[in-house]
Amino acid sequence: MYSRWPLHLMFLPGAILLLVYHYWPFVGFIIAFQDFIPAKGMFHSKWVGLDNFSYLLSLPNFYQVIWNTIYISVMKVIAGQLFPIVIAIMLNEVRIRFIKRSVQTLIYLPHFMSWVILGGIMIDVLSPTKGIVNQFLTMLGLEPVYFLGEPKLFPYVLVGSDLWKDFGFSTIVYLAALTSINPNLYEAAVMDGAGRWKQTWHITLPGMSPIIILMATLSLGQILNAGFEQVFNLYSPTVYETGDIIDTMVYRIGLVQAQYALATAVGLFKSVVSLVLISVSYYLAYRFANYRIF
Repeated sequence: MYSRWPLHLMFLPGAILLLVYHYWPFVGFIIAFQDFIPAKGMFHSKWVGLDNFSYLLSLPNFYQVIWNTIYISVMKVIAGQLFPIVIAIMLNEVRIRFIKRSVQTLIYLPHFMSWVILGGIMIDVLSPTKGIVNQFLTMLGLEPVYFLGEPKLFPYVLVGSDLWKDFGFSTIVYLAALTSINPNLYEAAVMDGAGRWKQTWHITLPGMSPIIILMATLSLGQILNAGFEQVFNLYSPTVYETGDIIDTMVYRIGLVQAQYALATAVGLFKSVVSLVLISVSYYLAYRFANYRIF
């Protein structure tokens, strides 16, 4: 028993940080049920019960924000599942190791960049006057498109840029899954006359199915996380109609307008729904992919 004390001591700093920065802030959720006044503090502000939630549900744009969050998140989940699978299968067919590793490095590199950097790149690339995309459209005789200022296009810009940033990481996960497939299955398929497409359909995809199911089910818990950093660096008031999400709404209400109680109510609403979705996703991951936390 005493031999385990060094391991417990190594665990202690991480546990303290987790308690201080993740669990202690839960106390602040009582602000959602108060008419919070910073000068009085959260233990002396007036208790108003569910009034903040009632006001929140009466806001004309609240349901639009919920829809935007779900719509953008679902598109990100679908694109973030399908595209890396295709790229991983294509890379797995590359036999020249230098090319394969070079492509892996290039597609993985954006994952390490912050949205402050990538947001600036996207703004420059999609600029209606100097952006390379609109310059190309002008060369084709088409009118420039204001991608970051057109409400109908903005959600798809978010999905596309998010895919560009993170699909490299998912691709590596699926490439790792491909290494677990028995090569003898491909040799037997060749002996039976199966071409590349049939090998992919009957061997590769079934072999990847456990990790595909696992990644898909775990992503359900992120449905209400449409990406604050990304949206915050790319959106503007002209695209609030389709680009405003829960996290940016909390930012504006809480930090810009200083309505702390209302912002906390929005955050608590999101946390409760996210908890339900995460619980469902882990159940599905255990049910279909035999994935367990403990």
